[in-house]
Amino acid sequence: MPAASARIEIYTTPWCPYCLAAKRLLTAKGVLFEETDVSGDPALRRAMTERAGGRTSVPQIFIDGAHVGGSDDIHALDDAGKLDLMLGRTG
Repeated sequence: MPAASARIEIYTTPWCPYCLAAKRLLTAKGVLFEETDVSGDPALRRAMTERAGGRTSVPQIFIDGAHVGGSDDIHALDDAGKLDLMLGRTG
């Protein structure tokens, strides 16, 4: 199945198990995503926090520019059958 047409951005740190879980889900879906490691750059972390409405934890995930939330949020969307639609996947 081809990659989704949605643009997926995920802010992470290397040691975060929730980041790994979210990336594992996206990889299992066969979609490409842009990963930004915020662990060593306070300016990137501030930009992420601003985009995420004040949320400071990682991961923070955006689909087509819309804030989805973190790992629990993206897994809940998947469990509810809504993630594939957001990713631009059909059938």
